[in-house]
Amino acid sequence: MELNRRTLIAGAAAAGITAATAGGTAYATGGRKPVKTLFGKLADGTEVHSWSLENGGTRLKVLSYGGIVQSLEIPDRRGRYANVSLGFDNLADYVSSSPYFGALIGRYGNRIGKGRFTLDGKEYQLSVNDGDNSLHGGAQGFDKRVWDVEPFTKGTDVGLHLRYTSADGEMGYPGTLKTKVTYTLTRHGDWRIDYEATTDKATVCNLTNHVYWNLAGESSGTIYDHELSIAASRYTPVDSGLIPTGELAKVAGTPFDFRRAKPVGRDIRVAHQQLLYGQGLDHNWALDKGISGRPEHVATLRDPSSGRTLKIATTEPGLQFYSGNFLDGTLVGTGGTVYRQGDGLCLETQHFPDSPNQPAFPSTVLRPGQVYRSTTVHSFA
Repeated sequence: MELNRRTLIAGAAAAGITAATAGGTAYATGGRKPVKTLFGKLADGTEVHSWSLENGGTRLKVLSYGGIVQSLEIPDRRGRYANVSLGFDNLADYVSSSPYFGALIGRYGNRIGKGRFTLDGKEYQLSVNDGDNSLHGGAQGFDKRVWDVEPFTKGTDVGLHLRYTSADGEMGYPGTLKTKVTYTLTRHGDWRIDYEATTDKATVCNLTNHVYWNLAGESSGTIYDHELSIAASRYTPVDSGLIPTGELAKVAGTPFDFRRAKPVGRDIRVAHQQLLYGQGLDHNWALDKGISGRPEHVATLRDPSSGRTLKIATTEPGLQFYSGNFLDGTLVGTGGTVYRQGDGLCLETQHFPDSPNQPAFPSTVLRPGQVYRSTTVHSFA
């Protein structure tokens, strides 16, 4: 079984740039391979391609650079399409300026305190790129790598297999990590992500995707009137560096209570120390379901103005909700408008931040002979 537009039941489970050439907007129809076009070239001449696919009324465009979702188009209640993910129309901005728009994140999604952890008695020093901490895999994480992309069709589904091998010691992480991520569009228009990874040495692994959502359209203004619910009774408070303290705090009576749907902006200006640390919401919710063998529904996001709805199901135990606090008006998006604070939000399914240094958190250790697996399904209505 699979998520579709009307159900919540989940299925089993380098900086320089030459002139970029934008890809076209033609999409493959369901049952046909995605359309490949040249998007641009890196400074060393490496080509970056755009892959466009369509199925079940959802249109998806993915870059081989960073596995980036460059656009995701869905219809509103009147059938009018809009791109609901923030991003750029050129490769240069993705390389030089992107705050992880639409990217695959690894080896470790979210933060690791001081960029250090100890595994099997040995301390590892990671690439530090967020103050004193390591964020989203370091300065050259998976979001800045060119992935091998293989299109596929399977029955009524269409999608992409993305592969990248991270060498032992890359960004300070031990072990050669072989990663495969599969993006699938189902006949119902669901966007499913399946993550797999193996290692030849004990390491840590926490993969996710960093789409910035605005269901009214990426150039339409803030998401503060979007209504959000999260199936979580607890969250992980952070210190001033946004590193979890180790506590699992109750959301009841705080701005972090989304157990019932409410507008994202309702409590975002409340004088709460945690909101001051994050300059808004930038925290991990400990999902009530914990780790599950197959995706279970954990969050619903709805834009009242357009009627568009996003439902998320995952196998992961955590959800990082980031309200776009650091969008500062210096980036020009796909639609030609400037992105400002709150113009998009992220709902990153994951294990918890800083888990390698927090023994009480779900483990992110991956050992030889094991297979890292994670699935998240996005259903649109």
